[in-house]
Amino acid sequence: MTKLNSIPPDDAHARDDRHPLRDISFGEIGISTERRADGTIYVRSTTTLVDYPVRITDRLHHWAEQAPDRVFMAERNAAGGWREISYSEMLRAARKIASALLTRGLSAERPVMILSGNSIDHALMMFGALYAGVAMCPVSPPYSLVSKDFGKLDHIVKLLTPGLVFADEVSAFAPAILAKVPADVEIAGTRGELPGRRVTLLADLLATPEHPDLERAHDAIGHDTIAKFLLTSGSTGNPKAVINTQRMICANQVMIREAMAFLKDEPPVIVDWLPWNHTFGGNHNIGLTLFNGGSMYLDAGKPTPSGIAETIRNLREISPTVYFNVPKGYESLLPVLREDAALRKMFFSKLHAMFFSGASLAPHVWNGLDELGVQETGARVPMLTGLGSTETAPFFMSVTPQTSRSGHVGLPVPGNEAKLVPNNGKLEVRARGPNITPGYWRAPDLTAKAFDEEGFYKLGDALKPSNPDDLTAGFDFDGRISEDFKLASGTWVSVGPLRAKFVAACAPLVRDVVIAGLDRDEVSALVILDLDGCKLINPTLPLEDLAAMAADPLIRAAFTERFEKFLGQATGSSTRVTRAILLAEPLSIDRGEVTDKGSVNQRAVLDSRAALIADLYAEPPPAHVVALG
Repeated sequence: MTKLNSIPPDDAHARDDRHPLRDISFGEIGISTERRADGTIYVRSTTTLVDYPVRITDRLHHWAEQAPDRVFMAERNAAGGWREISYSEMLRAARKIASALLTRGLSAERPVMILSGNSIDHALMMFGALYAGVAMCPVSPPYSLVSKDFGKLDHIVKLLTPGLVFADEVSAFAPAILAKVPADVEIAGTRGELPGRRVTLLADLLATPEHPDLERAHDAIGHDTIAKFLLTSGSTGNPKAVINTQRMICANQVMIREAMAFLKDEPPVIVDWLPWNHTFGGNHNIGLTLFNGGSMYLDAGKPTPSGIAETIRNLREISPTVYFNVPKGYESLLPVLREDAALRKMFFSKLHAMFFSGASLAPHVWNGLDELGVQETGARVPMLTGLGSTETAPFFMSVTPQTSRSGHVGLPVPGNEAKLVPNNGKLEVRARGPNITPGYWRAPDLTAKAFDEEGFYKLGDALKPSNPDDLTAGFDFDGRISEDFKLASGTWVSVGPLRAKFVAACAPLVRDVVIAGLDRDEVSALVILDLDGCKLINPTLPLEDLAAMAADPLIRAAFTERFEKFLGQATGSSTRVTRAILLAEPLSIDRGEVTDKGSVNQRAVLDSRAALIADLYAEPPPAHVVALG
């Protein structure tokens, strides 16, 4: 799921009203509310959702006619320049690949599985499948390239039973394919070899004559046609395949366009690394680029010490009109923008808005971006966010430029309604609208559990009104319901807000924290260090050497100082964290502890690190435990 973790309102980002916000077009988000006697609250958008296309490829046809030569996507080539593909070129390629797929009898029962990361060739296969009405599924590359046992890939192959598997660099994926993809499944790729198996080249698919039934097949695609499967683990071990229909994707793009109305003012230009196997990158960002006739420049960088350089290289050449990233990406980018005047000018020159998702954005990062925006443009560039999940396609709730602050998720966007149900002292949020998934593929039991009796999808998140007396003020994130637990005393621990406060108090050393204490007397923590932040404390440490950082005396001393101050702010047993361990072993994709986007699964970490949890509560505590109080 794409989720937002929150800094509670009393610690939230405070806007600097001395400087104006950049004036951008933004849709009105009006609501009506209904309160039931049992405490349930219904929040409904009062803005009617305008009509949306039947197929997302209808927009490809539109822009191929209206702006045939405009760049749709671009990626770096071997010479360091840009390989570009226009709207008309993408349409022609999609029709060719669709024709090839139609000859193979593929369907939702035998979909196209894509193992590669973001690339133009990946996009060609994606749009070929969409055009043919053949379901496709982008799979996280680390399941094939990082995993040691390919366990998750094995589960996915058995769940989806693909009819064709694509990988741009076949040789890189060869060990995973040979281990887990049945011999009778066709393998396609751009280049590379697969020992003992035939590989269909992408060039051959692109040379396919147009199928005589191509137009009929495309016209037969309807709102309920499955466009893709997106994989999400949530709090479980093995990935679930979230059904994404044409209705979900098309309706959600209209919701985005009507809320972020500045997308109508000029075609968006984005520089984006967010993985297409996640809904943020694969639905939200590709979709808004296509829907609004924009240009997407694929960023091979990542918000890591070794990956940020490529992002900076790209931003030196391309000025985005809207920029999307996770908080860690903005944190990595901020010091470079401060130091490099030319980069700063390029970045802000056309920028209407920024958007973050995946975690809360630290106040010092937000304030720093505001300051640089004012320095370059005379105004603060709006920073937007909201709440959504893979199951909501993902746009469900949104802030406005005026209400945006860390921890705030806003109101349901047009076409959506929210239901807030009392749950252990919190309000659990549920969603209903045309952008909501019909369920999980080949998992009727999981589907049934995911919806309530009124057809609302249960996100598993808690929200609280920003102003209990005025629900039009919107809602703040209040943690994940499944993460909360009781101490031995019976006191509930609200993990989401505590987690966010801990990270903020220990900045810049801590990237995330796993909160422990179920049926214990006190709360404790497993700390995931931030490599960039640790390098600021001790620049001599080896890059990305987590074990060295966890054991380093300077790092431990700096963490302990911050940890003691955080403990001093505790207001009771539910916020009193007294012991912590700095994790020396990276989180594992195989064990489901972390996604390739960096999201941490609290339950999976607690389950797989039982020995460390025992150390946290041992008496006396072992030397690697930081014990206070």
